[in-house]
Order: sequence, then structure tokens, then C-alpha cells
Amino acid sequence: MTETIVVKPRLINDVLVNPGMGFTTFQRFNGDRLNEGLNWTEGFPIEYQEFSGSLKNQDYPDTSIAYYRLYWRFLEPEEGVYNWALIDKALETARSRGQQLMFRVAPFGTRPEADVPDWFRAMVGPEPKQGELPYPNWRVNPEDPRYVKHFTALVRALGERYDGHPDLDSVDLSIVGAWGEGGGSKFLTQATREALVDAYVDTFRRTPLMMLLTDERTNKYGLSRADVGFRVDCLGDMGGCWESGDDWCHMLDYYPLQIIRSGMQDAWRKAPVSFEVCWVIQHWKNMGWDIDYIIDQSLKWHISTCNAKSSPIPKEWQPNVERWLKKMGYRLALRRFAYPATVRAGGTLAFESWWENLGVAPCYKPYRLAYRLINERTGSVMPTDADIRTWLPGDHLHDSQIPIPADLPDGHYRIDTAILDVHTDRPAIRLAMEGRQPDGWYALGSIRVLND
Repeated sequence: MTETIVVKPRLINDVLVNPGMGFTTFQRFNGDRLNEGLNWTEGFPIEYQEFSGSLKNQDYPDTSIAYYRLYWRFLEPEEGVYNWALIDKALETARSRGQQLMFRVAPFGTRPEADVPDWFRAMVGPEPKQGELPYPNWRVNPEDPRYVKHFTALVRALGERYDGHPDLDSVDLSIVGAWGEGGGSKFLTQATREALVDAYVDTFRRTPLMMLLTDERTNKYGLSRADVGFRVDCLGDMGGCWESGDDWCHMLDYYPLQIIRSGMQDAWRKAPVSFEVCWVIQHWKNMGWDIDYIIDQSLKWHISTCNAKSSPIPKEWQPNVERWLKKMGYRLALRRFAYPATVRAGGTLAFESWWENLGVAPCYKPYRLAYRLINERTGSVMPTDADIRTWLPGDHLHDSQIPIPADLPDGHYRIDTAILDVHTDRPAIRLAMEGRQPDGWYALGSIRVLND
């Protein structure tokens, strides 16, 4: 009977930059200059900066995601004519900066130059006066059948072109309201609500979708159609900033209640949760808000990504943000691996493994867990049947056996593990443990292959 070797990798405490988790840049990419002061930009085509060659972000975390929000008018400047170059260039730039793209098409903003497309405005007529529609920030009537017809045509064209794109992280399920935030969605008729939501879930079947946390009927309908996550765009608001003058705030009076009322409390198990900071983090500090309370609430809600609007993180709070990043999203580590000291070519490698997810959410894309036997002459990569999307926070056992190629030469090998990108078959995820090799694989131990 062959000897069993047991490996217990040591954990590390580094911030890990991995796909689908952590901070995002906003209308920018890794290495770009940040916004100044308390300002940010959104909705307009990206103003590309000259790349310095460094991917570091001064006073802002390294990121794996570039978030891009674009108004409808720029993506469809003429009826049925789509300016895909805007998204294509953003995808290409993200890839070159070590990022994937998170995307939202917003129907309109609040500024005059952020209206619906000119051709659509000419079609439906002047912007309604205040009080003519049930929600004050609606610039067009979403119950006008032309809105559903043309906006859903755009969404379906987006899905047909980009669903499953290897450089696309996720898409916001944006249907109405200024900035695409869903304001007034509770006033939609059910037929309009369903048509707008269906345009996304019918065409984005591989790329994760996130709904704005809006109202019970809209969110529950989205959940009834697909595994969708949610996002909110005012994380951190602790009050004292609204015209009403009362102490109402998103963090205490809206998010904790609405997550449950909308049926979204368990959405994180199958699809991502993404937050955007209210104003910028410097504003939190100026207001005297408790960043650790905000962080802990977001972790309770199983945050995977945060858009801090490419605005500097106050230096005093950078350790707090590092703590946040060490829990945000998934954080995977192999804790124990047991395997035989000797195997035969053409046979199987039977192993026992205990993995732990030390984060607050799973990984939502089907990366492949694999092992590798390698020496100075040859090697063999052996994928497993593990589905890491099911690895919720906590412990996971994956005991299995994988075939050894019959032509693998006799000799001593190192056994490695990695989680691979399905498009490139290269290591995609950094693990929270020691042993990482220059090529991204993690060394576990040695093994003898017999071929006779």
C-alpha cells in the first residue's frame, strides 16, 4: 500500500486582486490619474489618458475591474445604428490593464447634454414638465411603447454582441430613471416592467447580471426570471445630506429593509452584489461617518465589488480599506491536501482536499480547479470536476480522482494546483496561501509516477 502524503499550506494575509471582486476604477483604468477633490465623471464616453506604463493607482487600490457607465445617446446616435467602438475600445483597454469591464447603459442623466438620443427626443416630443409624470426624474414616459421598443432593442443588441465576452465581468440590469438607477420603477405597469427586464435576462445568459435595488415587484420579477445579483449606488450615506433635512439615510432607512423586502437577501449565493459609494469616500470622512461600520454592513450584505469612483482614498483610511479588501468577494485557500506518494501512468490520482472560502461571497464564473504534474522534462495538466461557484463562505471538501495520462514518463514530479481561466487555460485566481510559482501555479509537494 502506497504512502499517503498530507500537505497543509500556510495562509497569507495579502490583499488579493482577483477577477470579479474588489474595488473598480470608474470611467478609468488601472494606471490612470484619479479624479480630483470630491468630483467624478460618468455617462459620457471615456476620455482616454496617455498610459504611463505603470498599472499602479496612487491612493487607490489595485483593481481587476473597470466600471463604465454610458448614456444611451452615445451608444445609439442614430436609430438602429450602434457605436460599438465605444465598448470595444473599453474592453480592449481593460484587458491591456489587467482588468475586465463592468458595464451599464443608462437611458439618460439629469444634465441637458445627457438626455435620451436626439432622434428619440424628436420622436417622442419635448421633455415633460415637472409633475406630468409620476416620478420627477423621468425625462421620458417609460410607458410610451416607443421607449420599450427602442431601449430593449438596444439591450438585446448588446447581449447578442457581448454576452459571454471573456473581458466582460458583468452588466447592470438598468431599465429606467436618471443614471439608470431605476428611480420610479415602482410606477411601471407590469407589462412594461417585464419587457424591460426580459430584454436583459433573455440575452445575457452567460455574463452575470445585477439589478438596481429598486422596488419589490421589479426585483422579484427579475429573480423569477434568472439568477441576478443586485447593486446599490449610495453606499455609506449615513444622513444629513438631503434636502428634506431629516435624519433619513440609505444605510439605516433603506438598504437593510429593501434588501429583504425585494427578496434579494439570498441573491448573493448565485450572482454578485456590487456597491457604489455615495459621493466619494473623502466625503464620508468630511461628514464624520464611521467607515468601519459602513464596511461591516457591506460585508454583511455579501459585497463582491465596490465602485469608489476613482477618487482618492484618504490616507488615514487606507488600512481600513485594506481590511475591507481582504474580506470582499471570495478568498480561496487550500487548507489540506492528501494524496498518494506514488501513482501509475494510465491509472488515477485519488486525493482528498479541504478548501476554505475566507471571503463573504463565492466566485460567480466557472473557473476550473486543476492539478498539474511537472518536472524539468515534461508535465501534464489534469482538470477536476469541481464547481467553485458553489463554494460559499466556509469549508468545502473536494475528494476525487483524476486520470494520469498513459504516456506520462516514469519519474519524480512536483504536484501543483491552480484555478484556471476557461478561455486561456492559464491560472486566473490568486489563492490566500503560500507556494505560488512565477507562472501562477501553487506547489504542493512531490509525487512519483511509475510507467512500466
